[in-house]
Amino acid sequence: MNKQRIAIACDHAGFPLKVVLKKVLENKGLTIIDFGTDSENSVDYADYAHPLAAAVESGDCALGVTICGSGNGINMTVNKHQGIRAALCWNAEIARLARAHNDANVCSLPGRFVSEEEAIKIVDLFLSTPFDGGRHEGRIRKISCK
Repeated sequence: MNKQRIAIACDHAGFPLKVVLKKVLENKGLTIIDFGTDSENSVDYADYAHPLAAAVESGDCALGVTICGSGNGINMTVNKHQGIRAALCWNAEIARLARAHNDANVCSLPGRFVSEEEAIKIVDLFLSTPFDGGRHEGRIRKISCK
């Protein structure tokens, strides 16, 4: 797994926030793999969510960030992939817990409901928080339907 490669994807509603987050993360020295979209023209989030999920599942990207208007649609889509544990994060503490307790590998953001400042805090904490392991490991193993 390449810990420097972070996947990012959005729909039209998440595009403005994606631009901000991508710049912030690149300025931190991270390599951002952008799965689109590239404008505010109306698109279907699934067209960008599935390729991002595949890249995180395969280990090509260490973690992912997805953004749509409410965060729900894109979050539901990436969670269809067995190797994905995506968390809808609307504040930094939710993001920290998603990583520490749930070993989440995708952070989904509600682009229309978080400020740029809060989104940056959410993503920073999500990317920097390790999984606690221990008592949480057994719970994580029970998530998969396989």
